[in-house]
Amino acid sequence: MTKAAVFGSGSWGTAFAMIMAKAGTETTLWGRRAEIVEAIDKEHENPDYLPGIALPESLRATTDPERALDGADFVVLAVPSQTLRVELTKWKPYLPKDAVLVSLMKGIELGTTKRMSEVICEVAEVHQDRVAVVSGPNLVGEIAMGQPAATVVACPDEHTCERLQEACHLPPWFRPYTNPDVVGVELGGAVKNVIALAVGVAVGMGMGDNVTAMMMTRGLAEISRLGAALGADPHTFAGLAGMGDLVATCSSPLSRNRTFGENLGRGMTLEETIAATKQTAEGVKSCESVLELARKHDVEMPITEVVVGVVHDGMPPAEAGVLLMSRSPKPERYGV
Repeated sequence: MTKAAVFGSGSWGTAFAMIMAKAGTETTLWGRRAEIVEAIDKEHENPDYLPGIALPESLRATTDPERALDGADFVVLAVPSQTLRVELTKWKPYLPKDAVLVSLMKGIELGTTKRMSEVICEVAEVHQDRVAVVSGPNLVGEIAMGQPAATVVACPDEHTCERLQEACHLPPWFRPYTNPDVVGVELGGAVKNVIALAVGVAVGMGMGDNVTAMMMTRGLAEISRLGAALGADPHTFAGLAGMGDLVATCSSPLSRNRTFGENLGRGMTLEETIAATKQTAEGVKSCESVLELARKHDVEMPITEVVVGVVHDGMPPAEAGVLLMSRSPKPERYGV
């Protein structure tokens, strides 16, 4: 039987572990907090992140990374993106020699501007064919309730893609598609969080659907420009990991990043918004690294720039809107 170790007992880590277990993969979930691990292992519920959702009895949980990793074919990483390097360094001695390392994270590392798969390859010292990425319109609340969802499994090695696809394919609930374009899939997942912050700010200010549509489509243009500069397949951004994830994250009140932006748009300070947010909104930190990555490659990303201004530099949301709408006229497809 295929075995998986899922590292991270937050909402997405728990939900993905649930999917793998129900799909027939022998799955162990690692968590830092003993009380959550015990609840998952004994009561089959994650009371902090997925309250009221019954988890499979076959799903095991532990605080011991060595135990979780013993014999694992897949090591699924679902920790906050900015902690990945430190955490994976601790777990590296226990990683099975031939395991596939899977990233559920949607961020760009601060300081290095590396994608999560690049951090994994560097820290674990593995070839890119042993690293896969899962990304798509996967709002955890809906998935946990058993609503249908699809995602993208990306890896340059076709066989690895197909193995992971099989390990998490759960008809008629969860449908994974394969894609060799790791760069495009990761950029779509990371940058859409930044755009969702911008949409949330606009909604919080009382703006309507025209502004939301404008932010989403011009945000997709920013993702596409950055992707083109980094060698991504442009077709990826028209798919689940691009447009699909962008639409879900920007449109749904279940989205952490959109909700974070809404609170800022309503006038809450950054500190107040962080205090009101129980889970990680990846775009808050990654917006800075996304902008740094864009500048390294001379890619213009005006929405990302004003998000950094509002979130980190104290720019009033109204001023950010004026800056965006006062830019010089351009062709719609400039920079692509």
